[in-house]
Amino acid sequence: MDSEPLVVATSRGLYCPPGDFYIDPRRSVQTAVITHGHGDHLRPGHARYILARPGLAIARARLRGRPDILPLDYGASVALGPTTVSLHPAGHILGSAQVRIEHEGRVWVVSGDYKRQSDPTCSAFEPLPCDMFISEATFGLPVYRWPPVAAVIEDIAGWWRANRDRGLCSVLYCYALGKAQRVLAELSAFTTEPVHVHGAMGELVEIYRSAGIAMVPTLGTGTPLKADYRGALVLAPPSAARSSWMQRIGEHSSGFCSGWVLTRGERGRRGCDRGFVLSDHADWPALTATCLETGARRVALMHGHSAALVRFLTEQGVDASALEHPAVRMAADERGAPDDEAELRYRSP
Repeated sequence: MDSEPLVVATSRGLYCPPGDFYIDPRRSVQTAVITHGHGDHLRPGHARYILARPGLAIARARLRGRPDILPLDYGASVALGPTTVSLHPAGHILGSAQVRIEHEGRVWVVSGDYKRQSDPTCSAFEPLPCDMFISEATFGLPVYRWPPVAAVIEDIAGWWRANRDRGLCSVLYCYALGKAQRVLAELSAFTTEPVHVHGAMGELVEIYRSAGIAMVPTLGTGTPLKADYRGALVLAPPSAARSSWMQRIGEHSSGFCSGWVLTRGERGRRGCDRGFVLSDHADWPALTATCLETGARRVALMHGHSAALVRFLTEQGVDASALEHPAVRMAADERGAPDDEAELRYRSP
């Protein structure tokens, strides 16, 4: 029987008592183990950061000052007190990681955000055998089943072509970190035409290129207001829809990339003309399969929908429960909060 837990929920976030470190803390701490570079996971103000090496350039671009950062190769370990900690691919965005904690023969894994669909912009999720698995459950309802990525990207390309034939610009809203680069990489199978990107995305796109990620050519949008974007595809963060930046685009059709457009209709599309179901989180089949694949005797769920997944896992003989605490009930719901460009905000689900 387990003794003291290796991870507990606190007001600062997930905390490992024996190792004296936090995972994605929301307030300043001495040692922060970071799962990935989205703004609700990577925050400034910590004394020391530990993160996966592929995400190092993202962290340096997003953190103010010159913080102490220890980058770890995937699978490499570091001793934090009496615990051994290693980071493993999560398949969410470039540099995303699961946190594996070993202590006195016990292994706990914190998934961070993850997905199981193929993605040319980041390392694929690596299932980790463990005693306790702390999993996200953002899309933890049976209705969430993602369509094939190639079909979604082909739909985006067809929408772009149709708008061009009508003399319209195509504005596709997607998150500046992860989603935009994934779209640009997946479009390579359909076109070599350049795509315009909002200024909030430019540096991040170049970070991905420097990491060896192949994407279609990109152009900025820092041109005069009277620039002609007819027929062009422009990627922009959702926050741009409410900004004066849109004045330079002219007549256009708008689209939104999100897992939520699968079920939320007009609200999920955020008023856009089209919705494209493309998520960087695991869907229901991936969540259920992953939780069972770890072989964990216990599973704790956080972020979003958990009740249905708890019921499913319990029926499979797994000791499952929701990890409920205000500090870890994140808004990992892809609703298009300003990308910090903070991507996703903490809120009650």
